[in-house]
Amino acid sequence: MQIWITLPAAILAAIIAAAGGIWLIPYLRRIHFGQTILEEGPAWHKSKQGTPIMGGFLFIFGSLIATAIGFAVWRIASSASASLDTANRDALRLLTVAVFSLLYSGLIGFTDDYIKAVKKQNLGLSPKQKMAFQLVLCIAFLGILYLLGDRDTTIDLIFVKLNFGIFYYPVMILFIIYISNAVNLTDGIDGLCGSVTVVSMLALTVICSLTGEHELSLYAITIAGGCIGFLVWNLHPAKCFMGDTGSMYLGGAFAAIGVACRMHLLLVLVGLVYVLDALSVVIQVLYFKYTKRKYGEGRRIFKMSPIHHHFEMCKWSEYKIVAVFSLVGLVCGVLGVLTQLR
Repeated sequence: MQIWITLPAAILAAIIAAAGGIWLIPYLRRIHFGQTILEEGPAWHKSKQGTPIMGGFLFIFGSLIATAIGFAVWRIASSASASLDTANRDALRLLTVAVFSLLYSGLIGFTDDYIKAVKKQNLGLSPKQKMAFQLVLCIAFLGILYLLGDRDTTIDLIFVKLNFGIFYYPVMILFIIYISNAVNLTDGIDGLCGSVTVVSMLALTVICSLTGEHELSLYAITIAGGCIGFLVWNLHPAKCFMGDTGSMYLGGAFAAIGVACRMHLLLVLVGLVYVLDALSVVIQVLYFKYTKRKYGEGRRIFKMSPIHHHFEMCKWSEYKIVAVFSLVGLVCGVLGVLTQLR
């Protein structure tokens, strides 16, 4: 896709997200949709009590509006060089990915945030309820891709592809759920999830362009642009949080783009920061349970999980954590792009 389409689309998404905060943040304050801070969290997080949540609406609307406009321009510009069947299939695939991301945000993220805001608790939906929603959405997403012609059951491990047959679908369901929740877990420090997502989505933009996935490339770059606009309000000290409304949208979009483009292991590489952040939680929980069973008391590997909180407890500033994690994400993104240039 031509840069004269993608770049303005990303800028438009950033402008919508940044400008939208002028209205949305005061509105969220008026209706008292603020964050409740967990007691077991870092003590200095108490100052964030009451910070508006659901700021994710800023980059959600920004990316969707910019994608719709950019796609319309792209269809007009490329109508002479693409068959109608191919164009319609690509349009439906883009729509499927966008709707999946939106439902992931609305049914799971928004509902979770709404419960937190109304009940003034930091619990929201139960894990079982979240898992049930995710399971249904993932099955529907893979089913629609199947109907659109994506019936390949091989998993791309970058240098080799393995055919999983019927087991491809349960593996992909678990994969999407892990990746999307990993993105959600990264949202724990001002500006962290948004900054890492800018880097990872820009990497997906380049990769999608190199593999001819132009429509999904457009969607990825508008999400990156929307996150840049959102960071105006979310960098430390944050004036609003994206909430699960935003983080589940980003997680759903990141996972859906990767699966739709069949970049399975590559998605793990590009999103390694997300993956390791979530893995630190798994390691912490398993080690705690193991030591409690063996020694009678639970022990921890990290001072706190996810691991970005470990570094925070080690007195790293939020700016330093965001910078280091984003730099690691940038390196992983570049490596991901390089695998497509082989």
